[in-house]
Amino acid sequence: MLGLEDKFPRYPLTFGPTPIEKLERLSRHLGGAVEIYAKREDCNSGLAFGGNKLRKLEYLVPDAMAQNCDTLVTIGGVQSNHTRQVAAVAAKLGMKCRLVQESWVNWSDAVYDRVGNIMLSRIMGAEIELVDEGFDIGIRESWEAALEDVRRAGGKPYSIPAGASDHPLGGLGFVGFAEEVRRQEAELGVTFDRIVVCSVTGSTQAGMVVGFAADGRARNVIGIDASGTPEQTHAQILRIARHTAEAVGLGRSIEAEDVVLLADYAYPAYGVPSDETVAAIRLCARMEGMMTDPVYEGKSMQGLIDLIRKGHFAAGSKVLYAHLGGVPAINGYGYLFRNG
Repeated sequence: MLGLEDKFPRYPLTFGPTPIEKLERLSRHLGGAVEIYAKREDCNSGLAFGGNKLRKLEYLVPDAMAQNCDTLVTIGGVQSNHTRQVAAVAAKLGMKCRLVQESWVNWSDAVYDRVGNIMLSRIMGAEIELVDEGFDIGIRESWEAALEDVRRAGGKPYSIPAGASDHPLGGLGFVGFAEEVRRQEAELGVTFDRIVVCSVTGSTQAGMVVGFAADGRARNVIGIDASGTPEQTHAQILRIARHTAEAVGLGRSIEAEDVVLLADYAYPAYGVPSDETVAAIRLCARMEGMMTDPVYEGKSMQGLIDLIRKGHFAAGSKVLYAHLGGVPAINGYGYLFRNG
């Protein structure tokens, strides 16, 4: 509908359209009035377990190549899914990778900085700098310092902000997601009434808002905040969505009300799961064999389950849960799940 393929170069990093599966047992367990489907972005690629950032990076890679960059430089928390995916892309392309990993999560599991995402990034050869700074979705001094360090050493860095979000091309991947969902709806003979997605750095939801605005469904995208800073996250989603809408030629403005972000599930803090998050992870795993993580997908699954139980969705609704990946991070929470 928006014709991304005609406007922006894309470097394929994924297998193609991600599958949509109906979560039959979970739907029945929650009363059966709402049909839950999952779009499996966690199964989207062979690059180090995949995930939603690869859909974004498909549009950033041609830009990096056009600039003849030799090093991908990005930032995230210690168990960042994004940094792991950037490391995988760098390895696939034969580029260097510099990762700044800040102490965004107050979590004291003894192996937190040695397993999961960060371990995979190390195995893939990324140069990792651990920085003792707290959580913030904005532009970070440590990341800018890393970029300058690469330049001083004679390299040519390509700058990728946290989550590939606050980047001119950051919203494009999930505009493409919306277009892909429309094609799959036609194939499946269903129309999704709501799309539930986790939001932190913002460009995943921003891209969806723009993509679904093309058929009048912008406000059907329900963001579940996992940042714990919802005002900042909402502002960033809105800013990215407006820029992306202009870039793709949406032809209508994006209003603040188009960004629906629920702030009820991020507690107690970013990256720290509540008892309800843990319960949601276990329920989803035991009903469907579908794993979610304590930082992102566990919280959006918690939100989805709670909204259904509260009757937020009308009976007969078909809800699409966007599974963005991130399960490797669960290894950093091993003690919490030591008994399952």
